[in-house]
Amino acid sequence: LPPLLFEVSSLENAFQIGGHPWHYIITPNKRKQKGVFHICALKDNCLAKNGIQEMDCCSLESDWIYFHPDASGRIIHVGPNQVKVLKLTEIENNSFQHQISEDFVILADRENNKNENVLTVTASGRVVKKSFNLLDDDPEQETFKIVDYEDELDLLSVVAVTQIDAEGKAHLDFHCNEYGTLLKSIPLVESWDVTYSHEVYFDRDLVLHIEQKPNRVFSCYVYQMVCNTAEEEETINRSC
Repeated sequence: LPPLLFEVSSLENAFQIGGHPWHYIITPNKRKQKGVFHICALKDNCLAKNGIQEMDCCSLESDWIYFHPDASGRIIHVGPNQVKVLKLTEIENNSFQHQISEDFVILADRENNKNENVLTVTASGRVVKKSFNLLDDDPEQETFKIVDYEDELDLLSVVAVTQIDAEGKAHLDFHCNEYGTLLKSIPLVESWDVTYSHEVYFDRDLVLHIEQKPNRVFSCYVYQMVCNTAEEEETINRSC
């Protein structure tokens, strides 16, 4: 048998490889470590400086992390209310070890106060105010659902959803891939039911939204972007 070149233990088969030089991302193989990501060098398994990444959030759905598909060696870490783009760089005066630092962060449009007050009236007519904390992925708050990269335009696309009354509304935001600057936001006309499965694809001037409803019923929504000279000039002025 050929010699074993590499072995690592990770929770729930969570393993990714990428970066320059090669690094890998795992979740330590302990149930209490779920949601904690370790970024280590492939050559010697050494943990990068600041290589333990954990999203400070309380949500039903897990955050996710992966190497940026643009071959920059960066890392994208997505939570319900923020998208972190991390960069991997050499430590000064130590070319053998690398460090993780924030390149930029995209934040959801939310109020800072996570507490919500509810008024109830007792049988005696007394009004009681109760306060409780909202989850970070509560449907009534803007929540990031999908993050993708369009290589030909070098743009990050982010789908954000907010539950308004009985239906959810979504918008697709385009961000500069280098600096994270918001360049354009497109509201999706159709409602977004958070209980359904959704996929959004962005390729040059086309946006495709596929929604899977119960009983394997699919709906497909197609948007085509049309160049507007005035908007294009405004976008160029705000671009990276």
